[in-house]
Amino acid sequence: MYRVDLNCDMGESFGAYNMGTDEDILEFVTSANIACGFHAGDPAVMRKTVAMALEKEIGIGAHPGLPDLTGFGRRNMDISPQEAYDMVVYQIGALYGFVKAAGGKMQHVKPHGALYNMAAKSKELSDAIAKAVYKVDSELILFGLSGSELVKRGEAIGLRTASEVFADRTYQRDGSLTPRRQSDALITDDKKAIDQVIRMVKEGKVLSQQGIDIDIKADTVCIHGDGAHALAFAREIREQLANSEVNVQTLER
Repeated sequence: MYRVDLNCDMGESFGAYNMGTDEDILEFVTSANIACGFHAGDPAVMRKTVAMALEKEIGIGAHPGLPDLTGFGRRNMDISPQEAYDMVVYQIGALYGFVKAAGGKMQHVKPHGALYNMAAKSKELSDAIAKAVYKVDSELILFGLSGSELVKRGEAIGLRTASEVFADRTYQRDGSLTPRRQSDALITDDKKAIDQVIRMVKEGKVLSQQGIDIDIKADTVCIHGDGAHALAFAREIREQLANSEVNVQTLER
């Protein structure tokens, strides 16, 4: 029997927004990456999302991003490793407080958007992020793109890491995600996305946009909760993974 964690980005809105979609998706995932206020989220949303995740017994993770609300943290910024360290420590600490106050325990950290993709290729940024996580809590699991510098630097500093793959994204021959600005970055066919995930989990392979199979490790699969059919997709991928003898379960600390 194969096994994999299923994660989703959560709490990426503000104020008294309708949390129905997040709450519903939590029925089908095993880890939640909760925005910490820089690219999205605010204290009220963080508190409410933590409470929902604890109620569902879902693994809770901090989802720190670049300070770019307008661009939703998806635009590259010229930041130094020290700045990356400071903003990651700050954001982990914010969510850590809400988790502790609610009587829970944080499971992981997963950088968001441009910060995640920049760190995937930059040893210096990855070192800074890994150090930030380790200094706050060396037992936290660091999520990073499979085969990335972030995973390598996390392991080097002594963190447990989880190699992440994406259900609805296409890949380049170097293992990086196709940039969102390109028209072929997203997979909109649910069956194609699910078939890609099952192959990554069971075979350790993914077909790049250049038509070349690349090796990949899938400890955790990211699904996005902000699409038009996010809930239906979450339900379908969970069902199809089970039908393919893949056990979906949270990562154990």
